[in-house]
Amino acid sequence: MALIVQKFGGSSLSTVEKIKAVAKRVVTVKRQGHQVIVVVSAMGKTTDELIALAKQVHHQPPGRELDLLLSTGEMVSVALVSMAIEELSEEAEGFPGYFAGIRTDTLHTKARIKRIEPIRIQKELEKGKIVVVAGFQGLSPEDAITTLGRGGSDLTAIALAAILQADRCEIFTDVPGVFTADPNRVPQAKLIPLLSYEEMLEMASTGAKVMQSRAVEFAKKYRVPFTVRATFQEGEGTMVKELDVQEGAVVSSVSLDDKQAKISVFRVPDQPGVAARLFQALGAENINVDMIVQNVGQDNRADISFTVNLIDLEKSLQIAREIATGLGAERVTADEDIAKISIIGIGMMNHPGVAGRMFHALASAGINIEMISTSEIKISCVVRRKQADRAIQAVHREFIESQEREQSRTAPDREVT
Repeated sequence: MALIVQKFGGSSLSTVEKIKAVAKRVVTVKRQGHQVIVVVSAMGKTTDELIALAKQVHHQPPGRELDLLLSTGEMVSVALVSMAIEELSEEAEGFPGYFAGIRTDTLHTKARIKRIEPIRIQKELEKGKIVVVAGFQGLSPEDAITTLGRGGSDLTAIALAAILQADRCEIFTDVPGVFTADPNRVPQAKLIPLLSYEEMLEMASTGAKVMQSRAVEFAKKYRVPFTVRATFQEGEGTMVKELDVQEGAVVSSVSLDDKQAKISVFRVPDQPGVAARLFQALGAENINVDMIVQNVGQDNRADISFTVNLIDLEKSLQIAREIATGLGAERVTADEDIAKISIIGIGMMNHPGVAGRMFHALASAGINIEMISTSEIKISCVVRRKQADRAIQAVHREFIESQEREQSRTAPDREVT
């Protein structure tokens, strides 16, 4: 008997018919002799609708009350999925995240899991029940409901699989797995059967919407293998686990993030501590800064540009302007018309010249690069948003499609009998 954690996203639960189909899938696994924990997201676009509702009554909804509101979406899914399972003559026990023992810090809307006390879950599993847990939520030290950030149900599932040492963790979604690029933008994109934690983490951090980046980070830290699979299609999906460098392709995927904005602070004093003041202030507000460029100073002044997620733009601008005023900077600007194109692959560590190929591919497509950042397994470039589709297609051709052509040329001929 295996312990299996299955997570179902909002698109898999968007209608009554889909909820019934999910229940049948879960019950099938249970009747194969396994223990099953089901982690559910809110139905369809419920979370977006609740956020919009909150903004109708408050221009910047307080985090504590917003978390309380948003947690109701997953609770609806817990109740309906539990009912659907029981309609199939199996016992189910539904838990909010806080009843499931998920304890977090006090940071509302982006809380981090501090510990999990799964005693109640274990008791219900021992009784032979299917346990249905609300994803995306937990309880702070002050016993206030918190949420784990967008896509937080992924984190709930991975965390439960880690603490309970599950035999399998399956992330069910509306796509067959992880692709070499977004198939909606690149029709030639292919399913990737196997990825390393590092590659999946970079993909999630650079625009791939399949997994929450913090969930992948948690899986990497606690060595939790997981699969990303389609809810209503057959197929093995994509397995994510620890891989050796030699097993990875030079470039495994190309991702695009068009939800980025660039903030520039012009003519700040070119002296020690200036950048620290700016980025410490942003960090204190839990704002993740992605790419940073500071030009060569002239007249003891320099310009600093950095990128943030669009949802953090308003708060980031406010902080940047306050710091800029204190420093005597000339002005602060924001640019929302950008996109970030990235290539990822653990094989890049052993292959020089990858950056040059990427830059050449973009140049050949007539695309100018505005910012660049690199790591051992990732290269990212900021381009104009209107050029995003052309950029990702050009880079995908240069790396993914050319790798496939090379592999087909070097593959041994099949023996004819």
